[in-house]
Formats: sequence, structure tokens, C-alpha cells
Amino acid sequence: MVEFRIDRRTGVATYVQIVQQTKHALRLGLLEPGDKLPTAREVVEATAINPNTVLKAYRELEREGLVEARRGLGTFVTRSLGGGQATADTPLRAELTEWVARAREAGLERDDMAALFTSVLDTMGDDA
Repeated sequence: MVEFRIDRRTGVATYVQIVQQTKHALRLGLLEPGDKLPTAREVVEATAINPNTVLKAYRELEREGLVEARRGLGTFVTRSLGGGQATADTPLRAELTEWVARAREAGLERDDMAALFTSVLDTMGDDA
């Protein structure tokens, strides 16, 4: 099951953070079709956010066709976003983990690494 982490300092709306984190989990294969998302109550207890915020995020995911709410049962993943080798146990992930370790040793912080990675993706265009 996915555990949502809310960062109130980012300026990103809380419901958007839930949507983004769910999509990341789908891309990495951490969530697969048939998996159940945490209930709104479970998310509220873990993150201390408003239940309506969770429901708004789940409605957005449902609108995008990624999840389905089943009355009395919960919210379930209906499709994946996995694209090839983006799973959590791929050799590419291991290489990226090593790269992050080297970047940290070189003094880069999370935002620095994200900016560098995004810059490389941008220079490679849509082929990346």
C-alpha cells in the first residue's frame, strides 16, 4: 500500500501531492491494477489533512481513469502507468541510486539533483 507524505512547504496543493505520489507509485509498479488505495480515514490519520482533500485527490485520479471508487469497498487501481523499465527493482534504478549517492558526495542537494536531471531531460527533447 502507498503511504502519502505531505510537504506543506512546497506550495503544491495537498490534493495534487496525493495525485502525484499515486502516479509515481503507478509508474514504478508499486501500485498495480486491483490494488486498493488507503481509505480517506487512513490518509487523514497518517497525514493530518482534511478528508475532503483526500476525496478530491481520489476523484481526480478517478477522472483520469486510474482508479475506481467502489461503494462500501474502497478505491481501487484500474490501470498502470508503468512504462517499460520503470519498476522499483530495475537495474536502471540501481544505477540511478548510485548516481544519487555520488551527487550527494559531491555536495548536491535534492533540488540541485532534480534541476540537473530535468535539465538533461530537457536537452534530450521528447526522445528522453
